[in-house]
Amino acid sequence: MTSPRILLAAYNLHPKKQFGQNFLSDPSTAKMIATFSGITSEDVVLEIGAGLGALTIPAAKAAKKVYAIEKDRRLIDLLKTEILANMLSNVELMEENILKFDINRPAENVGRKIIVIGNLPYNISSQILVKLIKSRASVIRAVLMFQKELARRITAQPDCKDYGRLTVMLGYCAKIKKLADIKAHQFFPKPKVDSELLEIRFLETIKYPANDEALLFRVIKGAFSHRRKTLKNALAGSELHIDAKTAQNMLDKAGIDPSLRAETLTISQFVRLSNVISD
Repeated sequence: MTSPRILLAAYNLHPKKQFGQNFLSDPSTAKMIATFSGITSEDVVLEIGAGLGALTIPAAKAAKKVYAIEKDRRLIDLLKTEILANMLSNVELMEENILKFDINRPAENVGRKIIVIGNLPYNISSQILVKLIKSRASVIRAVLMFQKELARRITAQPDCKDYGRLTVMLGYCAKIKKLADIKAHQFFPKPKVDSELLEIRFLETIKYPANDEALLFRVIKGAFSHRRKTLKNALAGSELHIDAKTAQNMLDKAGIDPSLRAETLTISQFVRLSNVISD
């Protein structure tokens, strides 16, 4: 694995801040991530942000096929060269914006669920996670790198400041497992904070199913939209378009104290509230 600094210099390129580009520079870490991803020769992989191919190459050596998405047009020729140099014929490189890409498409192409991997840019990590949740019927699991701040939010427990919308949405439909710490010096350019590698394994059976999942996600979003407000006031000021009296009645019916704040509720309480509203 050629160092990112040398590769970029050879193509007269520089990392772009607006793309959140921090390229993995340690080959042993890339191999470790591919191993932790549990990729076998029967698996189809979707990589979000192929970058310079650090993770693409070990993943492709293990997988049946890799769909590698890269938004930065400047990197496409470099990636093609790296893939050819490693004599890989099972990589389909796509110049795409993941936020506009249909995650179901690769699964439909191969007729089976896929594994998603990648080092997610901090500025769009939350949006990608919401997209993955909504596309999870096509995804077995995701093994992703997050900056520590977001990783803490994803794995937080109720009644703490890190517990939020993403925590509840993922906790509703997935099992989260921390796989490894990845230090900042293992990237180029070096980010200000360390990262964590998390496995998100989507559940076949949800413990507390919602009557209307889209409504549940709107309830969660509304409850956390004004974190300092009580649940009653947060919901009344949300896109649910209900007034304070209606919010109070719904919360009472669900057996939830309207004076509580969103971060104190468990996933089952959010589901119960959503089911009351959907009736």
